Amino acid sequence: MRKTKAKKRKLVPDPKFNDILVTRFVNNLMYDGKKSLAYGVFYDAIDAVEKKGEADALNLWKKALENVTPAVEVRSRRVGGATFQIPQEIRPERRLSMGMKWLIEYARKRNEKSMSQKLAGEIIAAAKEEGAAFKKKEDTHRMAEANKAYSHFRF
Repeated sequence: MRKTKAKKRKLVPDPKFNDILVTRFVNNLMYDGKKSLAYGVFYDAIDAVEKKGEADALNLWKKALENVTPAVEVRSRRVGGATFQIPQEIRPERRLSMGMKWLIEYARKRNEKSMSQKLAGEIIAAAKEEGAAFKKKEDTHRMAEANKAYSHFRF
C-alpha cells in the first residue's frame, strides 16, 4: 500500500445556484486555474439552454448528467497470459466524475462557435438521450454486456 489516503476537500457551493455539483462540474471544465472564466462559460451555457425554450435549465443539466453517467465499465485483467476485459460496477464518486468528464470532453469536440454554445448543445443532446457523451455511455455498457462471461475473474 501507499502512504495515507488523501483527505477529501470540502467544496464551496457555486455563487449563482448554491450547488456543490455545479462547483464540481466547473472544476472539471476549468483550464489553468481560471475558475471565474469556467463559471462564465457554464452560466452562459445554462442561459443558452434556457433561451432554446427549456424551462428549468439547471434541472435539464442534472438530467443530462444523469443520462451520461455510466453504471458499469470494463477493466483489463491478465489471467494466465491472456488479457480479459472484465465488467465491474463503478463506485458512485467515480461514476459522477466520468459522466462530467465525458460531457465536457464531447462538448469541446462539437462544432459550435464558443465553448458555452458547445456545452449548451451537448447538455440538450444528452438530456434527450442523444449526442456523443450519451453514445459513449451506451458503448461502455454494451462492452460490459458483451464481456459478461468473464465477470467471474473479478478481483
